[in-house]
Amino acid sequence: MATPDDLEGQFTLLTAVARYEALRTRDALAAPDDHDDGAAGAVPLTRAETLEMLALGEVVARKAGYGRQLSVRSARRAGASWAQIGAALGTSKQAAWETHNRWIDEQARRQDDPGHWGWDDADVTAARALAGEPDGEGEK
Repeated sequence: MATPDDLEGQFTLLTAVARYEALRTRDALAAPDDHDDGAAGAVPLTRAETLEMLALGEVVARKAGYGRQLSVRSARRAGASWAQIGAALGTSKQAAWETHNRWIDEQARRQDDPGHWGWDDADVTAARALAGEPDGEGEK
């Protein structure tokens, strides 16, 4: 059985989405029960394919999440307010800001981890300055 951990190294975000979509489309077109023939030629997924589709959904979510805070930093650099970023993430400006600051803290901690690229003090200071505060900022 394929697990997200097994599949994560085998697929890029793009290839994971493509495989997931192929399986999901086939699943949607196949007959849902004995009363419907489904779309012509649509073959129902096997158990292994169904489990792969579930695992790929998790892989896609993980891979999309990895770059989220880099995108938040880019949005700040482009002049977006925390209210705008929160809205884009479907959350509040405070929650978006807090999540981003936890990510900055994590990058600072990783500077001494072997095999991981972490930020030095200057990087952390620059990231915190760019993040600013969520309150008192006008819409940009």
